Amino acid sequence: MKALTQTDFHFPGQASVYHGKVRDVYNIGDDLIVMVATDRISAFDVVLPKGIPFKGQVLNQIASKFLDDTSDICPNWKLACPDPMVTVGLKCEGFRVEMIIRSILTGSAWRAYKEGCRELCGVRLPEGMKENERFPEPIITPTTKADEGHDLNISKEEIIAQGIVSAEHYETMERYTRALFARGQEIAARRGLILVDTKYEFGLRDGKVYLIDEIHTPDSSRYFYADGYEENLKAGKPQRQLSKEFVRQWLINHGFMNEPGQVLPEITDSYAESVSERYIELYEHITGETFVKAEGEDLSSRIEKNVKAYLASR
Repeated sequence: MKALTQTDFHFPGQASVYHGKVRDVYNIGDDLIVMVATDRISAFDVVLPKGIPFKGQVLNQIASKFLDDTSDICPNWKLACPDPMVTVGLKCEGFRVEMIIRSILTGSAWRAYKEGCRELCGVRLPEGMKENERFPEPIITPTTKADEGHDLNISKEEIIAQGIVSAEHYETMERYTRALFARGQEIAARRGLILVDTKYEFGLRDGKVYLIDEIHTPDSSRYFYADGYEENLKAGKPQRQLSKEFVRQWLINHGFMNEPGQVLPEITDSYAESVSERYIELYEHITGETFVKAEGEDLSSRIEKNVKAYLASR
């Protein structure tokens, strides 16, 4: 099983390239970006040393579907998907904020709550909550985007006061975040899932706020199975979930949370294949469609050919 972990393309009109944790973003002139979803996988803000076959295709195709399914709510950057691992879209000036919205107390929020935290990003949390319990209504807990290391929690008030985002643009982002999340929850419910939490990124183009990057993928979102949720909550049992959390939990069980002195555990080929299978399972549950593996030729050659053909056709 092959995995694409590095790219080094030279597309016509290419001005620059940014290699992120998972995605490689190629700037074409001043107007377009070519975003390649690689098979890299990150957890606890570190890229793991082995790629996961078909992960990039899974993420790109889920994001593409949900960008289409929410385009009536707000404008987004997507123009086309010329390859299973690539989206081409409009270049926007990204805000240095990630809008995280949560409907259930779990993950990092639960870990903080368990340690006594009762305010998260300026939002007061009710007393007496249990792990995986629903909030009275979804809460938005933004973070500032860091160039390196962990993104930092921040409140709406601090974002506006520090001039990171204007009050007007933040209000727009907040409104879009709640509407996108509500749509995502509706779609998930039809699949027998609960969209627990997710993150959205926004950018500015010609003075207008656009949704950018990915949306409702297992890397950016957490899903629980609806069946058994209430029973597991009452019994204090773990929820069956569809997200990248199983990778984080595997790392935690092997003594790694990217803290000083900790060493990454070995990721064997068999474990990488098992993660690949979980990502494909995620795709089929989240979209309700059968996943078709794009196999055959060299991944880099295929992507380069498909993207060049698309750019030439514009």
